[in-house]
Amino acid sequence: MMETKIIHPEQIEEAVEAIKKGELISFPTETVYGLGADATNEKAVKQVYQAKGRPSDNPLIVHISKVEQVLNFTNEFSETAQKLADAFWPGPLTLIFDLKNKEVLPSAVTGGLTTAAFRMPNNELTLSLIEKSGKVLVGPSANTSGLPSPTTAQHVYHDLVGKIYGVLDGGACQVGVESTVLDLTSEVPTILRPGAITLQQIQTVIGNVQIDQHIMSEKEAPKAPGMKYKHYSPETPVMMIDKENKDWQEAIDWYLGQKKRVGILANDEIISKLIGYQESFSLSKTRDISEAMRHLFAGLRALDTKEKNLDIILAESYEEKDEGLAYMNRLKKASNQKKYQK
Repeated sequence: MMETKIIHPEQIEEAVEAIKKGELISFPTETVYGLGADATNEKAVKQVYQAKGRPSDNPLIVHISKVEQVLNFTNEFSETAQKLADAFWPGPLTLIFDLKNKEVLPSAVTGGLTTAAFRMPNNELTLSLIEKSGKVLVGPSANTSGLPSPTTAQHVYHDLVGKIYGVLDGGACQVGVESTVLDLTSEVPTILRPGAITLQQIQTVIGNVQIDQHIMSEKEAPKAPGMKYKHYSPETPVMMIDKENKDWQEAIDWYLGQKKRVGILANDEIISKLIGYQESFSLSKTRDISEAMRHLFAGLRALDTKEKNLDIILAESYEEKDEGLAYMNRLKKASNQKKYQK
């Protein structure tokens, strides 16, 4: 088992050299921590799948530090793409393009598709890592496949210690859920995965955009990176409770009656009114969707430990619109769509 290092920002040159040698480095972004490897090095990319314990037919996002790098892989960088890049890069938006040909990227990156996904992360440390290494990087979430995505270096270390060279520690992620994925190869640009960049924001820039019908269902759009297999699920069962629902205390009392240990994942206003539960994690002070989204994965991880020994996590729901669409997409997966009902 290899030693996994926590690499501090001032030690970035060590991370750069490791990437050049084909090692795996987890890097910080504004969304979640990515598991980085040289996207053109097939052996390194295959090691990403091994470290995560993830099937290798799931496409990966290629992370870039400047727009020109995309042009090495696609001839389809249109006026629409340029408008989106100007508006949202660096930032939490991933764009899918048709590739020049299948040879420009290893099939381990594309999942055997003729398309690939690209993003410029909004994190100075990671942009510097890409720039200094001279490599574009794959970067799926740096977690054990199936668990909630990591939003701190400590989350990554917990999951991948002994499996990767190091974690570049850039502090806590500011957005907290993965990027919005927009497919530019379809007739109408289509959101395949919701994130912090909303449908309305994209429409403002390019006009007609649609949302893939699979987003809020159990089925997934196969082109969307990180969406093909069970995802975001803690070991402890999760149950959603409606935002205005008066059922919070009733749910707690029911589980306590079953001799179950209960955890609460909600805003401070809700938590302050409840009694009898064993553990809680605050998503936000008041009902703030951006704050709740930032803390969702951290909250699931914090409540899902052997020390807490919970039997159920009761989690706050939001309306499925704007940023709430991204939040609920992840929470529905974490809960397997289970909602508390009397």
